[in-house]
Amino acid sequence: MTSAITIPDAAPGARILAFGDYRPARIVTNDELAETVDTNDEWIRSRVGIAERRIAGDDEGIVELGVHAAGKALANSGLAPSDIDLVILATCSAETPMPGHAAQVAHRLGIEAPGAFDLNAACAGFCYALGTASAAVRAGSARNVLVIGSEKMSQWVDWTDRSTCIIFADGAGAAVVTASETPGIGPVVWGSAGDKYDKIIIDDRNSFIRQEGQAVFRWATSAIAPVALQACERAGVRPEELAAVVPHQANLRIIEAIARKVKASNAIVADDIVQSGNTSGASIPLALSRMIERGDVPSGAPALLVGFGAGLSYAAQVIQIP
Repeated sequence: MTSAITIPDAAPGARILAFGDYRPARIVTNDELAETVDTNDEWIRSRVGIAERRIAGDDEGIVELGVHAAGKALANSGLAPSDIDLVILATCSAETPMPGHAAQVAHRLGIEAPGAFDLNAACAGFCYALGTASAAVRAGSARNVLVIGSEKMSQWVDWTDRSTCIIFADGAGAAVVTASETPGIGPVVWGSAGDKYDKIIIDDRNSFIRQEGQAVFRWATSAIAPVALQACERAGVRPEELAAVVPHQANLRIIEAIARKVKASNAIVADDIVQSGNTSGASIPLALSRMIERGDVPSGAPALLVGFGAGLSYAAQVIQIP
């Protein structure tokens, strides 16, 4: 004898209530790096567009960074910790693989017994997590989801290697996703290029991050714009209707190349990399949270989020700015 499985009434859509961000206090300038490696401010700016980056203290790990950003997002949302029933933390820079960090962040924020897990899609992690949160809400598995991107890339950087130490940095960004009668998060378009897995890699627990910069540059500037345009198409939003384009803050030249190909003529293009460096899975929420705080983008307008990086993995979706 078989019994039918019932599905709870699900929300027709999901939307973002609020963002939050956290940048460590320590600022490392290009001139400071030039004291220890063969580089200079002009060289760094011309190649990756970075002027300075934030580096976390010894007492700031993935959890601490995530708590700061997620606490801010939760406060901005107007929800109480008891309203959150799922926490997803995107990270690729955890110092230890077990236990996960999402449950620890939830506990420190006073969120009792939520579903909680870490997600690793590297620099595309926040978009992957946001797509997963939206799907969970629309399936009836969660009502309110805390989505976090938290990275301490500095602990995986060889500070004598100028090809990586000039790029990577630390920080965290978060968003609160809730059920909605009208969709505020478009379909996620995601994928991977596993044949290129070794282009950005940490070989083992005793190694530092390394990447083939030119190979990644060519891939990102040729393969990612079509993904972004597909996300717009699936959301029913034309590029010229976008108020913001927020790519992963990998390299200013990559960001500008993607924006040109998307042809979002009326959009502000995020350039948070200039002050924050490449914070991997945290970069998109960090950038958009800052744009919202500054009043650069209007509430309710569409924004395109585009993540891409190690894996090689990528994901994009259109959201309504909270």
